Amino acid sequence: MEKDNIYEQVRANLLGVADMIYQPFQVGPFHCELIYIQSIVDTPTMREAIVKPLLEEASRNEIDHQFITRVVTGSFFTLNSHHSNSPEAIVTDIVSGNAALYIEGISGMIHFALQNYQRRSVPESTNEVVIVGPQEAFIEDIHVNMSLLRHKIKHPDLKMIKFTIGKYTKTEVFVVYIQGLCKTDILENVLESLGNIDMDSSLGVSYLSEFLEDHPLSPFPQYQYTERPDTVAAALVEGRIGVMQDGTPFSLLIPVTFFSLMQSSEDYYQRFYSASFIRLIRLLFAFIAFLLPSFYVAVTTFHPEIIPTNLLITIASARENIPFPALIEALIMEVTFEGLREAGIRIPKPLGQTVSIIGGIVIGQAAVQAGIVSAPLVIVVSITGIAAFIIPHFELGLAFRLLRFPVLFMGGTLGLFGIVISIYLIYWYMVSLRSFGVPYMQPFAPLVLRDIKDTIVRVPWFLMKKRPAAYEEANKKRQKT
Repeated sequence: MEKDNIYEQVRANLLGVADMIYQPFQVGPFHCELIYIQSIVDTPTMREAIVKPLLEEASRNEIDHQFITRVVTGSFFTLNSHHSNSPEAIVTDIVSGNAALYIEGISGMIHFALQNYQRRSVPESTNEVVIVGPQEAFIEDIHVNMSLLRHKIKHPDLKMIKFTIGKYTKTEVFVVYIQGLCKTDILENVLESLGNIDMDSSLGVSYLSEFLEDHPLSPFPQYQYTERPDTVAAALVEGRIGVMQDGTPFSLLIPVTFFSLMQSSEDYYQRFYSASFIRLIRLLFAFIAFLLPSFYVAVTTFHPEIIPTNLLITIASARENIPFPALIEALIMEVTFEGLREAGIRIPKPLGQTVSIIGGIVIGQAAVQAGIVSAPLVIVVSITGIAAFIIPHFELGLAFRLLRFPVLFMGGTLGLFGIVISIYLIYWYMVSLRSFGVPYMQPFAPLVLRDIKDTIVRVPWFLMKKRPAAYEEANKKRQKT
């Protein structure tokens, strides 16, 4: 019979699953069986809400096919349930944390949503730390993350579209946006791109980012990672789109501009004077992280005449016994510093910070005493490394770290002329770059005067009456005049 075939197919597909439970019980004349994975199902709720009501009903009344019809349609249970005749769908639901109820004589099985995955409590944000503002961060459970977001935005126009990605992982992915605020063409582009993804697994939202980018080979990120619910909420209200995935505490925000990646959540929680000052410091140190080693090498190699005499004598005396040219010396120190930075991340936390700091001091001092590198270059590389940490978004900071090496080579071979050429080419590329159709350097290229008030500096909230032109669609105003 068809029902027996479905049951047998389900059992056959679940062979070898050691933690699978097949719990038989009798309800009147009907043989029943619950099939579930014990480690990911809420078994107390299952017994109280499924097994106990069925057994109590069987002890009080005669069980007939009319009662079974109520069970199949879900009107008997208070739990959310649905009936399925597809063996593949039944198996997928079981391994996803649902319980399936088989009733002899009834085609198919009844599914109950009883997922009980292990999850951690809502933590403080560790990668996007703020002094003033909310401290909560996303976790790996998508439903907890959605509740954190809905706690921020209590409006029916907050929409969520679900995708299931991954042949084996069956990962839930949600596109979140506020209807009427985001650009329709960008939303359709995102939905189409996600719908076309066909891959074995998606274990992090970064798996999806490379499928969504307009320029996947670009060193500059065209999306923004965040672990903060308030950052996602603020972006959605601006007219941007979020991509949230189960199993990861990070979400994607799209589209982005260079200046949105240079902003931090805390910019909007502090007074505008402080926020503007910090943004200027941030931009200054971004240029230092990008250009300082190249400028040092170019000036000491090709343009010593622009260095003050006393400083030039100090640098020359420090480099007197160095066997390498300034370019090779700088490359050695830069690569060493990058290695120490990576080691500090990978070493267990109790040791990582200590090893990276002490290692940098010891290695730098030993290299200077051994005559491998000069003391001024150690200072330059140290300042550069510290400056790179000021960039608030890791992906943008990494892009600057990668591009620093070709710019260093240009400065070491062509001097300041090579640095100027590098800056021109990079800026030309950034101006031509787009994130989901949005110019990367907006509002400066193209020039949008009303949006400059929230880029290099931040004006008071009461002056930011309109949403950024890069993201808004029809509803431009975000506050009354």
